[in-house]
Amino acid sequence: MDAALPSPSGRSTEAAVVRSPGAPFVLSPVTLSPPRPDEVVVEVEACGVCHADLAASAGEMPFPLPGVLGHEGLGRILEVGSGVETVRVGQRVVVSSASCGHCPQCLGGAPVYCQDWPRLNLFGGARGDGSDTLAGELTGEGAHLHGHFFGQSAFSRHLLTKARAVIPVPEDLPAAVLAPLGCGVMTGVGAATLVLQPAPGDRVAVFGAGAVGLSAVMGLKLTGAAQIIAVDIHDSRLELARELGATETINARNVDVAEEMARLTQGAGLNGAIETSGVASSLQAAISSLRASGICVVVGVPADLARAGVDLIELVSKGLRLVGTNQGDANPHTFIPRLIELHRRGRLPVERLVTSFAFSEINDAAAASSKGQAIKPVLHMS
Repeated sequence: MDAALPSPSGRSTEAAVVRSPGAPFVLSPVTLSPPRPDEVVVEVEACGVCHADLAASAGEMPFPLPGVLGHEGLGRILEVGSGVETVRVGQRVVVSSASCGHCPQCLGGAPVYCQDWPRLNLFGGARGDGSDTLAGELTGEGAHLHGHFFGQSAFSRHLLTKARAVIPVPEDLPAAVLAPLGCGVMTGVGAATLVLQPAPGDRVAVFGAGAVGLSAVMGLKLTGAAQIIAVDIHDSRLELARELGATETINARNVDVAEEMARLTQGAGLNGAIETSGVASSLQAAISSLRASGICVVVGVPADLARAGVDLIELVSKGLRLVGTNQGDANPHTFIPRLIELHRRGRLPVERLVTSFAFSEINDAAAASSKGQAIKPVLHMS
């Protein structure tokens, strides 16, 4: 037997397979590899649909296909490896991304900056040692079904992941609230509260009012920012942004964003901006809207992974700071419990972002997200 393939004694399940770039999700039988000593099997209850899943399915991210995507998994631990002592069978958990656990970043409490993060979560489509976590019938497409997307591949009724990637969560909160915490909500709130960290009275803006952008708006409302401006091209999303904490909104289809931003800030400019859309022109508008010594936090990445051009004279002469962030700089093990507490106190209404779909409706969920009709689709497996 090829050592890279899962053992036939692994668990049979059903997953949404993308066979080639641009192809639809197809619910197909797959086999999970048995858990290694440091791994767990999770029976998936629900999974959020993130822009990264859609980008990977379209071939716009460096994840190999055919494969199983999904990275906002919520479920219950069904099986643990022989060396797992941190969690137990039966616990309800949110699943986060993969990390090695022993590099300086992991040991320093920053697993999202693990030195192997790109390979473990994107490029490889397999465990760090190259072994597959999934197998399936892929006629004419070779032996390998790629998995381990963000360490989990949660568009499946069961997933295999490292024990260090799961975070126990309460039994009483609905799946539609818990599933998005593993990536989209954590990234947006983290970008606002951990990275930008506006001072009291600051003027700030969020470019893009999708799930990450609206989570950033909610995060900024938790700070002392005096003015929170949301920018998007959908009026419905801008209306929701106001309800979630934005003080003003800009529809980028209707006006010159930089000029409108100058008007709204009375010419003072922004102290900080968070760019979540991944649109190059939006990033340029965000940078141009900054006052001297302003900060732009970059979350979104263009679909073609293009390099963004930056006016270096403006950057240097105004002392601007351009800061990238992965997962909002958050440590999931400490940050997700904080998000849950904020939700319990009514300060993080995640449910306002969610539209629920059955697992069998995954292509409808993807289409609704792409068309801007659903902000955060959540798939329910049962």
